[in-house]
Amino acid sequence: MPNPTPLHRPVLYQEIINALNPQSGGRYVDGTLGAGGHSYGILNASTPDGQLLGFDLDPQAISLARATLAPFEGRFHLVHDSYLTLHQHMRSLGWQAVDGIVLDFGVSSMQLDQPQRGFSFLREGPLDMRFDPTRGVSAAEFLEHTTESELADILWRYGEEPKSRRLAAAILARRPITTTTQLAAIIEEAIGRRPIRGRTHIHPATRSFQALRIAVNEELRAVESIIPLAIEALAPGGYLAVISFHSLEDRIVKNSFRRESTDCICPPEQPVCTCGHTASIRLTPRKAVMASEQEVAQNPRSRSAKLRIAQKI
Repeated sequence: MPNPTPLHRPVLYQEIINALNPQSGGRYVDGTLGAGGHSYGILNASTPDGQLLGFDLDPQAISLARATLAPFEGRFHLVHDSYLTLHQHMRSLGWQAVDGIVLDFGVSSMQLDQPQRGFSFLREGPLDMRFDPTRGVSAAEFLEHTTESELADILWRYGEEPKSRRLAAAILARRPITTTTQLAAIIEEAIGRRPIRGRTHIHPATRSFQALRIAVNEELRAVESIIPLAIEALAPGGYLAVISFHSLEDRIVKNSFRRESTDCICPPEQPVCTCGHTASIRLTPRKAVMASEQEVAQNPRSRSAKLRIAQKI
């Protein structure tokens, strides 16, 4: 029998397993495989014949997850594609609905630790930042073709950078920018080191790198699109569990869940309901689940994680 936990334990691992409550014979989806940690727990808990469909845009993640899930060979189907193709791949398997879905948004520590992926300014690497390096434009290409007003808007909206206009002008004046350390140095020169929300040891490039990554991968658009697709894919009684690390992502999930757990969505001042909307999910629990103090001590990245869970009615 496989070990009950994977070698790499992802954030909120046990909370995800508790939320989905995998059962033998069930069908499950991991929309953000990473190294396969959550998928491992789902397949282990749904022994002997639970099935899993897994997605990741990163081809390296697919390879790592395949190795992690090797003890469950024959029970999983891994796809190098976006989770937005969920229904297409369910149809190819003959699945009408699934019993549980997990989505873990954001960049993985595996990607951050590889300089060649261009996500981190801590070590020099090409300015890439794509989750899928085989498609789309890199961050360097993005900066080469964007305008100053567009970049300032991105830095403000996605990074909450208060000096977005000054920074956008400084960055674009130094084009072409090809490496992570080059961009980080330009940012530090333009705005200097200053506390972020009372913390003095945050690099000034942190917010801008986050904003640029979100823009390059169109992350928020994907989050907005996947929630209704995932709810539609669930069988009655099935669970959707979503982990967010950024307030913008969590706000989208929270608002989507609130809307789909409410019967009437007419304006409050309207005396008679005309929308015809009916709730399709219930929230279990109503508030976000946070990492325990023990997990935060072992993995500081988990401090910002918020897990929201919904059950299909």
